[in-house]
Amino acid sequence: MPRDLVGYGATPPEAHWPDGKRVAVQFVINYEEGAENSVLNGDKGSEAFLSEMVGAGSHPDRAMAMESLYEYGSRAGFWRLHRLFTARDLPVTVFGVARALEANPEAVAAMQAAQWEIASHGLRWIDYQTVPEATERAHIAEAIALHEKVTGERPLGWYQGRTSPNTARLVAQEGGFVYDADSYADDVPYWDDKYGTPQLIVPYTLDVNDMKIVAYNGFTEGEQFFRHMRDTFDQLVEEGGRMMSIGLHARIAGKPGRARWVAKFLDHVAASGEAWVARRIDIARHWQTLYPYDGDAA
Repeated sequence: MPRDLVGYGATPPEAHWPDGKRVAVQFVINYEEGAENSVLNGDKGSEAFLSEMVGAGSHPDRAMAMESLYEYGSRAGFWRLHRLFTARDLPVTVFGVARALEANPEAVAAMQAAQWEIASHGLRWIDYQTVPEATERAHIAEAIALHEKVTGERPLGWYQGRTSPNTARLVAQEGGFVYDADSYADDVPYWDDKYGTPQLIVPYTLDVNDMKIVAYNGFTEGEQFFRHMRDTFDQLVEEGGRMMSIGLHARIAGKPGRARWVAKFLDHVAASGEAWVARRIDIARHWQTLYPYDGDAA
């Protein structure tokens, strides 16, 4: 059975977050704009995923409305989120698609000036489910090289998002990532050694994620998103020893009415006094130190 359906079971390990905090809170800004599906990028059609046009189809030509919705993220939404977090001196991890980062050096410079972690979100913001293994392996290598060229450092964190059955194995075999975030399987990090090389997994989220605002089964406005973030955080504070990930996109949460509720949640977290707000790499390093791989991924 290649799947682990047990994990830590009824007794997850003690997290011992710094300063006795009850919850490790981790904010992600997904930076994808300019690397999505487009005939300009050599793709067969336009992007149809994660935009205000819920249920849009892919067209075999340029889709100008879709392009402009994505452009809002890099032109305006990113800067609104940047202001929210830097004004409060809160750390962020950026899941940066390499081609998107390359297209906006000013945004990259702002991320670095704020000392945000820039993890790899792959080479392109496309679905890798049916991409041949050799092509995906080449894309991972190219993503690392381009990321290093653009930022000056190779990425230590990985999140493809739209994965293939081969992604986790290829990432583990690459060997240079401190953590892989392509999992939603737990509330704390864990080790995975099924591909021969032990790889730390720092799970991500799709429920505490603004993508639910542009989904048929999701939130209709920012207050609902805020309530879900708040309730998730308060529940984890009550439990203690867990990690909370929050996924944001500049073209979604970066819209004014939604950003206002993100700001309210940032203030709720700060007022609680119970959160260690950290970059994902900091959580990974903490877990590595506390629970180094001992030959048993369980």
